[in-house]
Amino acid sequence: MLDQSYYETANEIISRYPLEEKSLIPIIQDIQATYRYLPPDLLDYVAKKIGITETKAYSVASFYENFSFEQKGKYVLKICDGTACHVRKSTPVLQYLRQELGLSETKQTTDDLMFTVEVVSCLGACGLAPAMMVNEQVHPKMTPEKAAELLKELRAKEEEGRSDDQN
Repeated sequence: MLDQSYYETANEIISRYPLEEKSLIPIIQDIQATYRYLPPDLLDYVAKKIGITETKAYSVASFYENFSFEQKGKYVLKICDGTACHVRKSTPVLQYLRQELGLSETKQTTDDLMFTVEVVSCLGACGLAPAMMVNEQVHPKMTPEKAAELLKELRAKEEEGRSDDQN
């Protein structure tokens, strides 16, 4: 069961659109942008609010690959495993990240919701292979060593943010 604040935020998002079926995708895009995933309870709630069945809402949301029903970390690390990246050794980068973060093929997000590691077919950055994205930023010619440095930087950024919050 979600906290009431999720429903209040959903209501705010829903209020921006007409209460009709064609509003489903923009509404759930906004919800996912807010929470970095699409809580299934909110998808059901949106369906009822705009007058469509939960089944219809799920069929739309599950059709599009960009919608996720599972929580993602603050930093989503996408490792390209397309042909160019694979032959230029993206697999050791993936293996390093999974080992360092305690993740696997089935467990993609750290318990603290800081990192999510995903394998993607192509990032469209073949000339930069092996490529990795952190949220919307592409990191070229990735190696396990560069990945380690990047994790160190991201963790330091979080520590800095926490110390600023305490001041």
